[in-house]
Amino acid sequence: MKDFSELVYLRRSHRKFTEEPVGEAELRQIMRAALMAPSSKGLHSYEFVTVTDTKKIGQLSRCKAMGAELLAGAPLAIAVLGRPETSDCWLEDASIAATHILLQAEDLGLGACWVQMRERQDAEGRDAEANVRRVLNIPEEVRVLCVVAIGHKGAERKPQNEERLLWDKVHQETW
Repeated sequence: MKDFSELVYLRRSHRKFTEEPVGEAELRQIMRAALMAPSSKGLHSYEFVTVTDTKKIGQLSRCKAMGAELLAGAPLAIAVLGRPETSDCWLEDASIAATHILLQAEDLGLGACWVQMRERQDAEGRDAEANVRRVLNIPEEVRVLCVVAIGHKGAERKPQNEERLLWDKVHQETW
């Protein structure tokens, strides 16, 4: 395990993956991290669908007009979902859980990339969330935040460039 400072320094979005599958133990560790994500009032309004079927992953890669095609090359996709009737903070809860997935994948040496679905459309203007619901048989009342692509890294990426950090976006005491 890397220390947290090193983990956030090294974590980058990966859009190219090898064909090697993600192991069951790795998937379990990723989902363990997601389920440990904090949530508003401890309500855990998030849910997940893990997908290894290449046909379904291919369908997910076409659920929105741009930015989802990378899913087609991933051996694992995880749909990150939320239940608004459980918590009005479902979006925040699901976002924290998705971040846990991304960080755990990096800690395991895997590559991952968040593919936004909420408030996106496909090439014909249809709702991307509805498309994901259709592919994965998700009930209508469940919202789709994103689909995270995960796999063994197909290319290395340089770590974060500390010189590019936008420290002017940090305000102390007042704006």
